[in-house]
Amino acid sequence: MFLRNLRKLDAQQSVDPRRRRRGRSLKQSNMAPFTYSRLSYLLRTSVNNASVLRTGTETHHGPAAACLQLVRCQRSADTKTLQERQKQQMARGLPKQKPIAGVKQVVVVASGKGGVGKSTTAVNLALGLMANDPSKSVGLLDADVYGPSIPKLMNLKGNPELSDNNLMIPLTNYGVPCMSMGFLVEDVAPIVWRGLMVMSAIEKMLRQVDWGSLDYLVVDMPPGTGDVQLSITQNVPIAGAVIVSTPQDIALLDARRGAEMFKKVHVPVLGLVQNMSVFRCPNCDHQTHIFGSEGARQLADTLGVGLLGDVPLHLNIRETSDRGQPVVVSSPHSPEAEAYRKVASAVVQRLQEVHP
Repeated sequence: MFLRNLRKLDAQQSVDPRRRRRGRSLKQSNMAPFTYSRLSYLLRTSVNNASVLRTGTETHHGPAAACLQLVRCQRSADTKTLQERQKQQMARGLPKQKPIAGVKQVVVVASGKGGVGKSTTAVNLALGLMANDPSKSVGLLDADVYGPSIPKLMNLKGNPELSDNNLMIPLTNYGVPCMSMGFLVEDVAPIVWRGLMVMSAIEKMLRQVDWGSLDYLVVDMPPGTGDVQLSITQNVPIAGAVIVSTPQDIALLDARRGAEMFKKVHVPVLGLVQNMSVFRCPNCDHQTHIFGSEGARQLADTLGVGLLGDVPLHLNIRETSDRGQPVVVSSPHSPEAEAYRKVASAVVQRLQEVHP
């Protein structure tokens, strides 16, 4: 069909004297090196010599082959140039990561969905890091703007004061400085904010807080894979992420999404914590796998990461958390506190492996 159209155009050019004059003028001006007849001939030649173009074994290439090769090289160069420009524009639009003043390593505790004990794990992980090595200083940041839980879990109330540098001084309990949106609003006041306001609040809690000198800053992330997660990972260099999940299949699906999100933004996944792994009866100490067994361990093997530890579903954990006395400090010799300390030890070991 294309060659037929070329013949028609060539015939019209030979009949119409104006087109013939136009063709001469274009030829004289060096703007059209090929006439339609010549182009048709070259295309026929390229079709006949298709095997030569495909194999590249022949030493003689006609003008059509040279033209087609030139076009292909030009397209390849244009594609590479376009890809480079797109990468530069995307990099220009992303914020640059800046470390938090005085903080050595930032560890985020995340989950794909709510209700799996993420905040309780974050609190006891921070306390477990200090219990394992009292020389280490640990801070706790509550990044769950819509549902802050750290004030209740750490038994803290009040508004943060301002330092001489106009920075917020975090509230401290059990030796852990804490910052949360719950310190800035009323206990029962709903936070009905749009995304930009949430991003601004996160930026202030990261940059406008006098954390002092910290070895670890544990960040209690909101559930899911939304704006807050992307904002924190793009603004702050994250040493590693801890994924919390129950052995239930529904929770594991969301936990996998969370782990894949951190991999996409180049944040090392330190491992998974299998929370509520088994129910221990406080009377007879009988064990029951209410949410299933070994689900998080299987997911960790699938993702190629380690299982940081198992935390049982125990009444002691719930009661101490509701009183604002985490189990690591209120019952340090209990099996539940030992489980959190093992998780903390595994986190430190993984950090040393990822950042030797």
